[in-house]
Amino acid sequence: MNPVTSLFSFRTIPEGFTTSLPASSASMLPESTVARAVLVCASISVSILLLYGASGSPSFLSSSGYSFNLFPSLLGGGSDSEFSLEKILKEAAMEDKTVIITALNEAWAAPNTVIDLFLESFRTGQGTRRLLNHLVIVALDRKAYRRCMELHTHCFALVTRGLDFHREAYFMTDVYLEMMWRRIDFLRSLLELGYNFVFTDADIMWFRDPFPRFFLDADFQIACDHFSGNSSDAQNRPNGGFNYVKSNNRSIEFYKFWYSSRETYPGYHDQDVLNFIKFDPFIERLGLKMRFLDTAFFGGLCEPSKDLNLVCTMHANCCFGLDNKLHDLRIMLQDWKTFLSLPPPLKRSLSMSWRVPQNCR
Repeated sequence: MNPVTSLFSFRTIPEGFTTSLPASSASMLPESTVARAVLVCASISVSILLLYGASGSPSFLSSSGYSFNLFPSLLGGGSDSEFSLEKILKEAAMEDKTVIITALNEAWAAPNTVIDLFLESFRTGQGTRRLLNHLVIVALDRKAYRRCMELHTHCFALVTRGLDFHREAYFMTDVYLEMMWRRIDFLRSLLELGYNFVFTDADIMWFRDPFPRFFLDADFQIACDHFSGNSSDAQNRPNGGFNYVKSNNRSIEFYKFWYSSRETYPGYHDQDVLNFIKFDPFIERLGLKMRFLDTAFFGGLCEPSKDLNLVCTMHANCCFGLDNKLHDLRIMLQDWKTFLSLPPPLKRSLSMSWRVPQNCR
């Protein structure tokens, strides 16, 4: 794999590039020669612009061989360095170099859709508003990037050349699989840059600060579709939509192994492949400390958190279709607001339950 330092370099066209000859030189040449020279220069210019501007932006090559486009020019100015990944991470990171990451495409970024509910949950949650300062939204297309910049401070534009991620990615389609594996590769790059991260899908509502519920000794900890009751039990069914990973040699090698395993298990998404490789002897040899998060604190529609006094996050998992997700997420958020409006004695004594799943059944 190529060094990470090479992943985020930018190509730029030299300033002052021109296709015209100096007037003093042109006056000494026959008209036919000048015309040919201008034509050649124009051809070269067009070729360069086509190569450079096919995506309208600079690009970098990941260690996996994908080519990604960055588009800081969307804001109408600014240098590449102002929008570099490392600069954004540095601005967003906590003191221990931890960032919160989510990914967004046009379908989830449209007004009154997933991103609005996601950000609202941070603003209404207990101890979560301040965490917005550490959230980086990774936009997978131009419209998602523009919407992010309207709503949030830390936005990183990442597009995969030749792939269209702006529409809703239906489960297990080719686009869905590409998007999931791109996520794994990108998160690996964050670890190599020395950043710990909490990755969260945008269809997860943040109701409480989750950090007090994380394990201090784990390299990799992940939410579950089903939790067995034992955080060390590999039989738990993990969900790749929410995990907390510390940057070290073990986690970096684990992410490389996870990503490369897509070739061992072709046609499977990252979550299924994780369920295969979590038993692999390589994980034990690596010494990776993996823990599974209790659905009492990190629940979802597959297995809801039962006590609103404990819940940290709730995921619209086990749900197909954007409209169905939005319907149940809105109800989930309203249930939380209703709980918050109760006086403290009632919060502790009342056995209040979620009204979801509904459309996500």
